[in-house]
Amino acid sequence: MEINGLPLHPLVVHAAVVLGPLAALAAILYAVLPGWRDGLRWPMVVLVLVATAAIWTAYYTGINFRGTKDFFNQPPVAAKIDQHARYANILRWVTTGLAVVAVAAAWLHARVGTIRIVLSSALVVAGTVTLAYVVLTGEAGARSVWGS
Repeated sequence: MEINGLPLHPLVVHAAVVLGPLAALAAILYAVLPGWRDGLRWPMVVLVLVATAAIWTAYYTGINFRGTKDFFNQPPVAAKIDQHARYANILRWVTTGLAVVAVAAAWLHARVGTIRIVLSSALVVAGTVTLAYVVLTGEAGARSVWGS
């Protein structure tokens, strides 16, 4: 897949790398700053859903991109790209989990007690793991292109 002759994957990756951490940070802030919850609820949901879509799009365009160039299947590069793909596979599911929890937290926004504690804890965990996997995936992708 290309846009004006440029592969779509490197273009879409920029959205995933920017929006993934922003969504994760919005979810964490929503969870840990009760005074900001009303103002962060809808921006968090929008960011998480758009980031999830960007990450899934980056994943599938990456599969397509790898199939277009024989260079990516040469032994020195293939191992690095395999690691990048493994991280990306985990990242898409982690981000999907973050999206589910964020939508549930927004839906149950007015709830207090155990539900609020469980959802807030899940947001912090999912947000933190999303941040970690965005960094790991991006780092592995950059190393596969630009070397060690």
